[in-house]
Amino acid sequence: MKRVVALLAAALATVALTACGGGAEPGAPERATLVLDFQPNAVHAGIYAALHEGYYRDAGIDLDVHQPSASTDAPKLLEAGKAQFAILDIHDLAIARERGFDLVALMPIVQRPLAAVIAGDPDGVHRPRDLEGRTVGVTGLPSDDAVLDSVVSADGGDPARVDRVTIGFSAVASLAAGRVDAATAFWNAEGVALKGQGVATRTFRVDDYGAPRYPELVLVTGAQTFAGESGLVRPMVRATTRGYTIASDQPARALDDLLAADSSLDRGSQTAEMNALQRAHAFDPPGRFDLAALHEWSRWEVDHGIVDKRPSVERMLGDGAGPPRRVQPDASG
Repeated sequence: MKRVVALLAAALATVALTACGGGAEPGAPERATLVLDFQPNAVHAGIYAALHEGYYRDAGIDLDVHQPSASTDAPKLLEAGKAQFAILDIHDLAIARERGFDLVALMPIVQRPLAAVIAGDPDGVHRPRDLEGRTVGVTGLPSDDAVLDSVVSADGGDPARVDRVTIGFSAVASLAAGRVDAATAFWNAEGVALKGQGVATRTFRVDDYGAPRYPELVLVTGAQTFAGESGLVRPMVRATTRGYTIASDQPARALDDLLAADSSLDRGSQTAEMNALQRAHAFDPPGRFDLAALHEWSRWEVDHGIVDKRPSVERMLGDGAGPPRRVQPDASG
């Protein structure tokens, strides 16, 4: 995973100075930082489309986008007010809130789970319960065990009979080398990468096996930004929704904007990832939470041991206050 610790630190230092009055001119766009969940990739195309099209600027936001140095960065930065927005895996959001971080979910980035169990022996593993007695790699995150348990048990298998081994984030290398029979991974990223390498696989998506259609990635802010800077939050939601409308309706255009922003990305692999997301309708509908799906997710979250107490969907969304939950893009978008 590519890391940019120094760049992120510099950006956040600038934001902190601005917040302390180091200031913008009256009427100038307001500075804000968005911390991604990972290095830029196709799932973030809507954000880069909004940047390229000037939607954030038109909304009065001067947005800096950076990737994290570690998965635990974003909640701490949001809580401290050193970053205004972040993209979080919804499981990380639930865990952070249970640990006392006062974070608010503003909108979905994708509308369905990206998590899956990917088997590297499609001739031997035809269905999830075939994983009994086989070795499955997990990263070590609590959500991985939940995904594996859900997939296997939904097919009538016994998750306790699966031999789990912690492999970190090396699912592609481990499956390609045959070191594990299967691994938990994202079907839109590792699954696409394995296919690109010619590795035969069979993929079991968690929302096909026991899990609801929850939004894997969400746009999040801290309580102080949500409560004290509503003039920043609403335009951020609206501009980002407009960007993901482009990603949904004109994926090639959004992908071009992403690749223009990060020349280190490979067009072929990112195109394959975007195609996978499009086939799954992962961005549809842009910007709208499905409250029924979120309530099902909150039950699934505690039933599978990711958190101890069922998350309150209403509190996670800011008790129904703040930015609208169904933000429509402007007609010009």
